[in-house]
Amino acid sequence: MSHIRIERDGAVATLWIDRRARFNSFDVETAQDFRRAGLQLARDETVRAVVVRGAGGVFSSGADLKYIRAGGEAEDLQYLSPEGRPPQAGYGAVFKQILEYLHSTISEIRRAPKPFVAAVDGVAAAGGFGLAMCCDLVVASERAVFEWAYHKTGLTGAESSTFFLPRLVGLRKAMELVLLNPRLDARQALELGLVTAVWPVGSFDGRVAALAARLAAGPTHAYAVAKALLNRAAGMDRLDYHLDQELQELQRAADGADFAAGIDGFFAKTEPVFAGMG
Repeated sequence: MSHIRIERDGAVATLWIDRRARFNSFDVETAQDFRRAGLQLARDETVRAVVVRGAGGVFSSGADLKYIRAGGEAEDLQYLSPEGRPPQAGYGAVFKQILEYLHSTISEIRRAPKPFVAAVDGVAAAGGFGLAMCCDLVVASERAVFEWAYHKTGLTGAESSTFFLPRLVGLRKAMELVLLNPRLDARQALELGLVTAVWPVGSFDGRVAALAARLAAGPTHAYAVAKALLNRAAGMDRLDYHLDQELQELQRAADGADFAAGIDGFFAKTEPVFAGMG
């Protein structure tokens, strides 16, 4: 059963992440389905605006750490290892399984000749944070929460988060968010420029629908050209290279001692002791 679903309302499509039992996190199958749906909607000319949402009062928590700790999909890991050799000990290969699909989708969202809107109603943490930030607009309900979160388990950041943060909030504030990891409520995220608007929970669905309908009824060719020009001005031609770097560095970190301590602490609900070693 796929945990990714698409709803259509005229020229508006809503891309739902619906894996509520795992906080809308991604295993390999969910990441594959997300990529397939994202590419379909980005390239479908009858879709004029796309909303990305998480079901059940959570946006997304990124890669599924429980799935990663369990070892991923053994058959799928074979393509990551030349000549069929076993993958390196650690968790990096399993992260790579997931992030290659998510990073491909993020790249497609940025190139898509139409607006993508992240509608965050609940927690957007780690990879979920990055998925929200890569969209053209981000609207949040009053119960939305944004958190970097990678360093809780000794990771380095991925899903475009290290690319977009300094562009959205500036280098100094980006360093603060990464190194100190504050948990931002919706209003704080709005003040920092991470969020376009904050709306009450009770009216959130209706206001998201109205915004998407407004975008879909607008001059979408002009939107597409303006988006491409803004992307160029913001250095988005570097995004794919940066996503590759994020993946490589996170894979190294996930194979290291600090992540092993971090993931053990995460499931034991104890504070990990980091040695400062990859």
